[in-house]
Formats: sequence, C-alpha cells, structure tokens
Amino acid sequence: MMPGLAAWLDAHPDVTAVPGTDLYVVATRPRATDAAMVQGCLVANGVPAAVDGANLAQAYAGAVMALGGVRVMVAAPYLQQAVEVLAAYERGDFALDDGVDVGVESDTSANSSR
Repeated sequence: MMPGLAAWLDAHPDVTAVPGTDLYVVATRPRATDAAMVQGCLVANGVPAAVDGANLAQAYAGAVMALGGVRVMVAAPYLQQAVEVLAAYERGDFALDDGVDVGVESDTSANSSR
C-alpha cells in the first residue's frame, strides 16, 4: 500500500476505491471506446490499467452513465502516475496536430501482378 494513501485519496476525491480489491477508479467514460483510449494511454505510459463495464456500455448505451459508466482502474502503486498521465491526456498533450502525417497504408496487391 502506498504510504499516505488515505491523505492522497482525500486530495483526489475523483479517484474511488473498488471494494474488496487494490484497484481504484481513475476515470469514467460514457463509451467503451473512450475508456479504451484512456486505458491505452495509461498503458503506453507505463501504468497497468483495466477497463470495467465495456460490455454493459454496449448493451445499454443509453443508460450506461446511470449504471456507473465504463470505468478505468489502476492498482494503488500506480495512482499518482495515473493521475498525472490522465491530466496530460485531458490537456491534450498526447493529441496529434491536424497536419501530422500518420502515413497511409498502400494497397500493394494491385501492383503484385506486374
């Protein structure tokens, strides 16, 4: 357990514990795709993260937030890093500029008969 976890959680009321586990909800999203993007961003920055409620969101899209939303969770040792990564994500630090060339996959099958 992280030293001073109780005080840290008091300072971050948006982070909630998952009862009976060492997991904490660091983000809630209305769509499974949005939660997967947040999870991927965390994982890419060295924070193991899990998504809960994705199937529920797809089955009950209109009511998912009333049911708790799609939750992104991390273990206690990663809380501080997760909150920092999420803050950077929300600021747009990981966003691509509109002019960035992400490459286009070419269709080489049309030229394969030559």
